[in-house]
Amino acid sequence: MRALSDQDILDVWDRGVAARPAYRALLLLASSCPGEAIEKLAGLYIGQRDSMLLDLRTMTFGSKLRCLATCPKCKERFDLVFDSSEIRIASKNKVGETQSLIAGGFEVFFRLPNSLDLLAIGECRDVSSAREILLQRCILSARQDEKDISPGLLHSAVTDCLEKKMESEDPQADIQISLSCSSCSENWSQAFDIVSFFWSEIDFWARRILEEVSALAKAYGWSEAEILALSPRRREIYLEMANR
Repeated sequence: MRALSDQDILDVWDRGVAARPAYRALLLLASSCPGEAIEKLAGLYIGQRDSMLLDLRTMTFGSKLRCLATCPKCKERFDLVFDSSEIRIASKNKVGETQSLIAGGFEVFFRLPNSLDLLAIGECRDVSSAREILLQRCILSARQDEKDISPGLLHSAVTDCLEKKMESEDPQADIQISLSCSSCSENWSQAFDIVSFFWSEIDFWARRILEEVSALAKAYGWSEAEILALSPRRREIYLEMANR
């Protein structure tokens, strides 16, 4: 894995600006891992994928993350700054590893969700349908009284246990940040999604880079490739000279 260059940022942004979040995540990882097939990256369970995205974000923009938080009680807004290491959770699970759950007299064999599963539920209009499709994809087999049964026969209590099991086995996939409001002392948890956070930065930087390219092309007649070959510092100096 390597940090994203300015050219990488523009290429990923151009390909992913109209894509779903799950595909954007794959584009980012594929760009930073040139020798890795995107199909293999798509098979990573979500927590492992997000851990790699945290690494990539750190390599590209640094380890400090800054975002806005809003108190749900008094609506006070404040800056939230933390380090990527503070939201990293280790996992011992391997890609494609089969796991099992025994609950309510059933034994269920399953795998953890991956990006392909998220893409499959991307057009679902309600949570119930998305949940059903996700479970259908991730449940590999089920048994009752030592006999194979259709996963569709599992009781809702069992599938509820299965969801909790998946969450506990892949904690990096659902990061919750504990917050407290200094104005009203309200305490709450806020979800942090590295895909949407990282992509918002990619979008900002891509547009900023394009503005620089446009200004330098007008000033000096250089091509986009020639401008991007310059270091950010040299581009900054040329822009200063062009604006004198």
